Amino acid sequence: MACAMVPLDEQQVTEAAGPMGKERTLPALHPDRKEERCFVPYKPPPEDSSPAEVEEFLEHGRFITEDLDWLLNLPHDKFWCQVVFDESLQNCLDSYLRHAPRGLDPSSLPSSPAMAEMQRSIHRAVFMTFLRMATHKESKESFITPSVFGEIIYNNFLFDIPKILDLCVLFGKGNSQLLHKMIENIFTQQPCYYGDLDETVPSILQVMDTILAKCGLQCEGAPATEPLKLNSHGRPSAMTMSQQDLVDLVLYLCDSCTTIQAFLDIFPAACSTFHCHSFLNRLASFYEAAVPDLEKAVRKRNFDDKSLQEDLWNRVCHSRRRMVETAHLMLQHTCLQPILEGSENIQMFVEELLQHFTSFLPEKRFLADYDEQFPVADDVSLLQQAFPLIDETRTSYLLQGVADAWDSVGRRRPQARPQQTPSPEGLAIPGAEEGGESPRGAEAARDMPHKGDNGAACTISAGELESLLSHIRDLLPDLGEGFLLACLKQYNYNSELVINYILEDRLHPDLDKLDRAMPRPTKEELPPVLSTRSNVFDDDEFDVFNRDQVDMTRVWKGRRKGESTRELLDNKQHIAELKERYMAYETVVDEVVVTPGEPGATYDLDDYDDEYDDTYDINQVGANDLDGDTDLLNRRPFTIPQVLRQGGKPTVLEEEEGEDEEEDEKDSAVKRDQFVQDPALLRERAEARRAAMQHRKGYRPEPARERDVVGKPKGQGQTTETLLDRRKKEAHKSRGANHNRRAMSDRKRNKGMIPS
Repeated sequence: MACAMVPLDEQQVTEAAGPMGKERTLPALHPDRKEERCFVPYKPPPEDSSPAEVEEFLEHGRFITEDLDWLLNLPHDKFWCQVVFDESLQNCLDSYLRHAPRGLDPSSLPSSPAMAEMQRSIHRAVFMTFLRMATHKESKESFITPSVFGEIIYNNFLFDIPKILDLCVLFGKGNSQLLHKMIENIFTQQPCYYGDLDETVPSILQVMDTILAKCGLQCEGAPATEPLKLNSHGRPSAMTMSQQDLVDLVLYLCDSCTTIQAFLDIFPAACSTFHCHSFLNRLASFYEAAVPDLEKAVRKRNFDDKSLQEDLWNRVCHSRRRMVETAHLMLQHTCLQPILEGSENIQMFVEELLQHFTSFLPEKRFLADYDEQFPVADDVSLLQQAFPLIDETRTSYLLQGVADAWDSVGRRRPQARPQQTPSPEGLAIPGAEEGGESPRGAEAARDMPHKGDNGAACTISAGELESLLSHIRDLLPDLGEGFLLACLKQYNYNSELVINYILEDRLHPDLDKLDRAMPRPTKEELPPVLSTRSNVFDDDEFDVFNRDQVDMTRVWKGRRKGESTRELLDNKQHIAELKERYMAYETVVDEVVVTPGEPGATYDLDDYDDEYDDTYDINQVGANDLDGDTDLLNRRPFTIPQVLRQGGKPTVLEEEEGEDEEEDEKDSAVKRDQFVQDPALLRERAEARRAAMQHRKGYRPEPARERDVVGKPKGQGQTTETLLDRRKKEAHKSRGANHNRRAMSDRKRNKGMIPS
């Protein structure tokens, strides 16, 4: 039996051992006292769950929960023997920290209710196990010496910095107070963890350098202050990397930013360690360089799966918000908190805060997003109240720089928030609104993020919202989802504040008026688009939105089936229509009565143009010319095209002109120069010359293949011969195009093919 009021590390127990039942005395923490039990590792819930996969997950989860419940029910000494000496238990806990779904993962909310309930059971059992492992004193009789406890958890790797970071991400929501006490006790009893954290921060900075190197923004291994080389060719970028690499990069960024923000939020004492490594300046420069490049890649790249693109965009927005909140946490706990507490050396903290804000001025995008969530003007007002001797010129320059940052990113600055309520000490507390109760205790030092229309503060995803609702309903099952949604919206989706205000009955007056059993509102259906559309093609014969049936015989794509090219060329219907039009014009011209130059001249045509430009009418153009009595206008007679004439018969106007032309032709006995000879004759001569030359050289050409540049219809693919013919035609089309026809005619004339 263990002695009372003696720490576990000093206790001795007497147990029977061996078949003879001999008693032996052992330390309370001894490997022989460990129970033989195999803890199975954790597997995440499947995304596309078939019945077999669901059953496998449920059975696997039952093994884990039963084993962990058995472990938690062990007495103090047996529990620590199992924790320290059972490797399968540590493998089980580590597997959950690695593979448990995070808030933005699709598997964070399993599709099956049974799987969701099992996931919650495993989640609770793992958290309770870690909570008991981080407690060195359970009661007056069950405790471990603090120094020995620190050595046990440190030397046996029960806790390390990566595990603590994962604990903050997985269990931070709803358990922040317990988790804060748990991590604080670990660091208090074992200060070596501060040294491990100091060695971890450079690795976190290396994560930023790796992401910048993947985006082609910085050479890997180079410091953040080193400028990029302009002559570096072939640099990768977010737009040129493969889609899978882009997905992995965004997931890596989102997980890293979420983990750091959760850790600093739950354990603010670590902010000083990050601050010693100039983490804040590195974070601002990383934000300014990487965020625009990743946003552009996610927004402008073509994704086959639009849901994947939406998920990546939500993760990039989530990462932006977490980075801004991380910067605010560091400023809050390294500068603002000492000012609020009335530190002795307050001037040093005021100067440091102003120096940080001044260093943000070149980072326009980061500064605008930071000011949207946490207005810089509020912090400047707090500094002016806490330290009246602050330089107003410097603060004015800082506020003007913030306004310039908004203008440079091309966004509209949100409306100013209500005036802040001063605290009893005379300092304004960020986040306290007029007409409402000011936060108390730890809430007073915490500036909640404000959502905006754009920028880093974006709406939470559907998965996060469902997780918050399920978390609150586990504690308060009588409340309706509609009422909880209104509360979450009022308190910026902070489940801890909602739970506290409900339990303390300090809800906003508008929320007290609501029915606490109010269900979730149903989504309003949007009005149909077809009822409000307006188009010039409405109610025509092809309007498929208003007609159930359309005559498909009048719709075709490309050439109609069953019609050959010859049939299309032989269709002369349009020529007949043009003949009728020209005959009508000829009739009108014959009926025109014009007596130009005489007063009272009339026109029988009704197409008088009242827009006639009479600028130069005062100039007597052609007034002194000797015009004949029969040809006053000297205009070209109206002529019908030959293709539209009936049987080649000339018109009346052409007969009069033709009489004069016949007399001129009789007088001229010289034959006209036929500029263009018969093409068939020219081709025949060229072929004869080519055959003779090939015969002299002994060349026997292969049978000519008919070229095909048309090919198959679009969408059916083209043969290699068609592609080669198209390429050859494209390469040699200049031999017979219009731009060198004159040169070719000169060449033929020089060779005697065309008589000069």
